[in-house]
Amino acid sequence: MLKIAFNQIYKHPLPEGHRFPMLKYELIPEQLLYEGTCTPDNFFSPGIVEEHWALGVHEHQYFHDLLKLSIDPKMERRIGFPISEMLVKRELIITQGTIDCSIFALEYGISMNIAGGTHHAYADKGEGFCLLNDVAVASYYLLENQLVNKILVVDLDVHQGNGTAVIFKDERRVFTFSMHGKENYPLKKEASDLDIELPTNCGDEYYLSLLYENLPRLIEREKPQFIFYISGVDILASDKLGKLNISMEACRRRDEFVFEQAIKYKISVVVVMGGGYSPRIADIVEAHCNTFRLAEKMYF
Repeated sequence: MLKIAFNQIYKHPLPEGHRFPMLKYELIPEQLLYEGTCTPDNFFSPGIVEEHWALGVHEHQYFHDLLKLSIDPKMERRIGFPISEMLVKRELIITQGTIDCSIFALEYGISMNIAGGTHHAYADKGEGFCLLNDVAVASYYLLENQLVNKILVVDLDVHQGNGTAVIFKDERRVFTFSMHGKENYPLKKEASDLDIELPTNCGDEYYLSLLYENLPRLIEREKPQFIFYISGVDILASDKLGKLNISMEACRRRDEFVFEQAIKYKISVVVVMGGGYSPRIADIVEAHCNTFRLAEKMYF
């Protein structure tokens, strides 16, 4: 069964000016239930991540400053919105959701978090609307519990996973792969194990050919047992922040190819949503729902 992490706190509204993107966390599960792709049994509600696992990735001072709501104003500006008790709790729950998904993925082959993909969070700081790095914490959980020996992070959000790259720069058991807009945020990129920078306005065939060429080669060489897939839909041509020219169909084919490779090589996958900022919320929801539809169709 496809197990999907969703907690009502995911829908908690951000401060004025940031509320629109949050609507997707409410509308995605509603759409999946309405169309019959999922039933209520597919969803589970994660709790709060244990401090031990968060501190396996994040520095003690930063983590406890978050809990005490005592983040430096300069860092708060880098994060992009005022820190509140509810937003910190939301991030703690999202992070546990990705850990829980990891356990389900080992059993079922795939699991998905309606939120997550907070790849701009570093060990000692947050930025870009990211407080904790859920994929990094879940990777630490898997490795510390000796559930897997090698992890591949496939980050196909339009923005580079800069925080993830730095967190794992000396960890050979995690390979970070980021395919992102060259002229997009963050302007100063970090060094992933493999970065592919995309030119502004690149189209479907160029984008997909790079993915088709590089992902199988990476899997063959690195032999991961587990994939964390950040499936941001901010690659869409309609996205107001993306700067790419990727169609809805090519976005769907991207997801399909990632799943095909995971199935072919018998690799467990956790999917987290990443970004999506198209002016029409229907475009964001449809692109994300395609990922869930494919997972249900291809695995179950």
